[in-house]
Amino acid sequence: MAHTRNTHTARNAGHRRTGTSMRRMLRREAPSTIGLLADEQDFAAMRRYRTFTFDDHTVYLQQVEGLLKTLAAQGMHTTVALFDPEEYAEFCAETGLAPDATTSRSRFTAEVAATGATVAYAGQPLDTLIPLLVGRAARQATWEHATMLLAGLGDCADCGQDIGRAAFDRASHLLMRTLETAGPGMHHLVCSTPVESEHLLAVLHTERDTTGPARFETAEGTEFVTVLAVGVALESPGGLVLRTSNPGMPDRVHGWRLTRGSLLPLTAGEVFSAYCTDADTGDPVSPESGVEYCSGFDIGADQPEEHH
Repeated sequence: MAHTRNTHTARNAGHRRTGTSMRRMLRREAPSTIGLLADEQDFAAMRRYRTFTFDDHTVYLQQVEGLLKTLAAQGMHTTVALFDPEEYAEFCAETGLAPDATTSRSRFTAEVAATGATVAYAGQPLDTLIPLLVGRAARQATWEHATMLLAGLGDCADCGQDIGRAAFDRASHLLMRTLETAGPGMHHLVCSTPVESEHLLAVLHTERDTTGPARFETAEGTEFVTVLAVGVALESPGGLVLRTSNPGMPDRVHGWRLTRGSLLPLTAGEVFSAYCTDADTGDPVSPESGVEYCSGFDIGADQPEEHH
């Protein structure tokens, strides 16, 4: 009888150990997300909540980095999301959650991870991760604003075509023709489109070898085309700059002016002036060594379709 009880106990223990092991395995496969207060202003805004117990931003960042390292050591995939206190307060008001609660902050972080900008933690220090995260959040905000502008244009009164969609298709065509004509190399493109009292800015990094098409991240490409499409649709005096790098050769910089749905080449002097002028002050900036400032080339695009 004693032997039976011992055997039964051992079996139960085995089941418990097996269950614990399985939960640990599942835990390692469950991704984690950390909402990060990247700057001191956002950190200070969260200190009004009693349940937010940190009182020093530097110490807070050190603790976040320590947690990231611990999770990585456990083999867990972790992403970092930008935690915005104003958006958090709006989220709590809309959902009826109490803002001064850790569970509410957790819910908001999960929401940001699903819809907002995130960066996967891969062991990089926070002073590297934070600028990347802030930049990604800015890119997403620009894309969302540009998307809303296009969506609000409605249909053409003459032909019924969706103006935003037509502009997006046109911008996609302009981008692909530019990359096709640019040839092989590492390409860095910047598109600037003024709207109302601000400038929409988009950046695209691409690579093209001698045999295939240019390669770039789908999300980055979509953001770039959306900003260019706003300029096409609104006939804004926007512009595009392309910088191409190839091993053993000087970098080449080309530029275009966006006019009525077409990219018109700038002269070499105009490219030099645009690239070597401080955008904020208007003061001249010294040209870079090893860089050639070139006129924009003819991208060979057809004339714009009927403009709406």
